[in-house]
Amino acid sequence: MPPYHIVDAFSDHLFAGNPAGVCVLTHALPVETMQSIAAENNLAETAFVVIAPNATPHTAPHDTAHLRWFTPTQEVDLCGHATLAAAHVLFEHHDWPHPAVHFTTQTAGPLIVAHDSTPPKRLRMNFPARPAEPCAAPDGLADALGAQPTHVATARDLLAVFDHAKDIRALSPTMQALAQLDAFAIIATAPSDDPAHDFVSRFFAPGAGVNEDPVTGSAHCTLAPYWAQRLGKTKLIGHQVSARGGVVHCQLRGDRVHLSGHATTYLSGQLHLPS
Repeated sequence: MPPYHIVDAFSDHLFAGNPAGVCVLTHALPVETMQSIAAENNLAETAFVVIAPNATPHTAPHDTAHLRWFTPTQEVDLCGHATLAAAHVLFEHHDWPHPAVHFTTQTAGPLIVAHDSTPPKRLRMNFPARPAEPCAAPDGLADALGAQPTHVATARDLLAVFDHAKDIRALSPTMQALAQLDAFAIIATAPSDDPAHDFVSRFFAPGAGVNEDPVTGSAHCTLAPYWAQRLGKTKLIGHQVSARGGVVHCQLRGDRVHLSGHATTYLSGQLHLPS
């Protein structure tokens, strides 16, 4: 019966940030089983962490674990909040004996999560940067979002840039129309109207089974390079203004992005899987 946790990522208190499921394993499960678990949990993402064959989590022989992520409908190539949640679970609940977790992945290369020096209890993730290239707005984007962006660019996701934070908060997209666009997801962003943050954003991925993600680490792999270039600074604070909301501390370092945030455990238990 593998341990299972739900963690509110990018939040230092419960019922905020982005909840992720974390399943800690000592051997890989079939893809179909992992997808079924993610669908059953019905969270934006469920992370599956494999420590090592025939090893228990607290006796991992080295600082490496393998990581995969699933939405309720599909496997994804990178997920920030579920990575943060997975590292939090290893540190807080499974006696991880190392100062950092080096995650190996099938699609995103190596990802490193360690304790941030300031403030305490915040975790710092080392992710690949995903800069967006300017592009023409796809047909139907403005209608699907319900507003016309002033700039559009593309990486894994479409980046739709607006002039004002109030424009982002006011968006009421038509999810069925967004799902028809040729993009994994749409990131909407604008300069912040709060001096505590540099930019605001929202993230929509209805085609992947997630209408609106509360706080999206992977989106900041694209947001950080964009705002770093636009604002002329490499350290930034992003506020994802979903209903739950969350704050992501970003630092652009060459072709990598450091993303930092808190995580809070909501639930711990076990999965009763068929043998």
